[in-house]
Amino acid sequence: MFAEIITIGDELLIGQVVDTNSAWMGQELNKIGIEVLRIVSIRDREEEIMEAIDNAMERVNIVLVTGGLGPTKDDITKQTLCKYFHTELVFNEEVFENVKRVLAGKIPMNALNKSQAMVPKDCMVINNPVGSASVSWFERDGKVLVSMPGVPQEMIAVMTESVLPKLHARFQTDVIMHQTFLVQHYPESVLAEKLESWENALPECIKLAYLPKFGIIRLRLTGRGQNREEVKVLLEREKLKLEEILGEDIFSEEDTPLEVIVGELLKKKKLTVSTAESCTGGSIATRLTSIAGSSEYFNGSVVAYSNEVKMEILHVSSETLERHGAVSEETVIEMVKGAMKTLKTDCAVATSGIAGPGGGTPKKPVGTVWIAAGYKNEIHTYKQETNRGRSMNIERAGNNALLMLRDLLK
Repeated sequence: MFAEIITIGDELLIGQVVDTNSAWMGQELNKIGIEVLRIVSIRDREEEIMEAIDNAMERVNIVLVTGGLGPTKDDITKQTLCKYFHTELVFNEEVFENVKRVLAGKIPMNALNKSQAMVPKDCMVINNPVGSASVSWFERDGKVLVSMPGVPQEMIAVMTESVLPKLHARFQTDVIMHQTFLVQHYPESVLAEKLESWENALPECIKLAYLPKFGIIRLRLTGRGQNREEVKVLLEREKLKLEEILGEDIFSEEDTPLEVIVGELLKKKKLTVSTAESCTGGSIATRLTSIAGSSEYFNGSVVAYSNEVKMEILHVSSETLERHGAVSEETVIEMVKGAMKTLKTDCAVATSGIAGPGGGTPKKPVGTVWIAAGYKNEIHTYKQETNRGRSMNIERAGNNALLMLRDLLK
């Protein structure tokens, strides 16, 4: 069963607002066996909305529209839907009572807010529990179009409470199951070559996707079928084959952020961690502390951009810096040792490099990052050399640092 998502709003097309709705909707629809075939973003223009809906209704059985339901003149979705489905707007007392409830004590009622109770006559109206814009559910020739608010928290509320359960009950869908594996130590092309024979032998109902991300490759197996147990058995069989091929290069069998994996390992072993960061600017510490409960294992961080900070707080020797430079294996080794000593932790990671876009030299070009991970008396180092632009260089260094720490703790 296929769906199409249409997001309406000029703000999406000029980059003023990022469309997070579609990603969430795609994940939740997939859980009930509905696959998103296409996502289309369009302007608040009647002819463009009409065209997008017409095209979608020809392709799929389910069309989900978000946006353009506010009380101001630039929001024209309701009026356009009335034109498309040959109906008109009528006042709905039940919707009006819901609007009054939602706005009570927050926003005074005026003519614009009252206009939110004007809804298409020939559709099923679903009240919005957290906002004033109601949901319109249309059916034509066995197909469904649902118009929802574009405000993320409102869309999520109406989807979760009403739209998803109704879609699940309305349509007979296949089972869709995913299994994700996080793989390290492979470029994408090398991994694909290693898995070629296994991938070619996969059953027709199971597909493999490669999702690379800065030093990590996510492999996603997707199984489809009418019987959940049969799909589950097939996925398990292929999972065992993949584990035999890749072994410990699979470091997780869930699509879990690295910082969560490392955090769980630290909690399990009752260890503490710190970071000493130069070119990554505290981004590794940010990732580690983004996890609830990280105070249980994270002690602190030193962002040591200058050599003075490296020397005075992390105890990197002036001789090391003079002889080898700040971007060197010797320096990050001393940074790790200094972090564990200064911040009193069992383990630490350190980074020092040239993230770019400037600052490189022939011997140390942009993209050169030295990384160290230490646990007690053992320290591992790695030289990251590929330049993918400043933000990617930094994110990749963070991933490599956390992977190195994970390997040490394992």
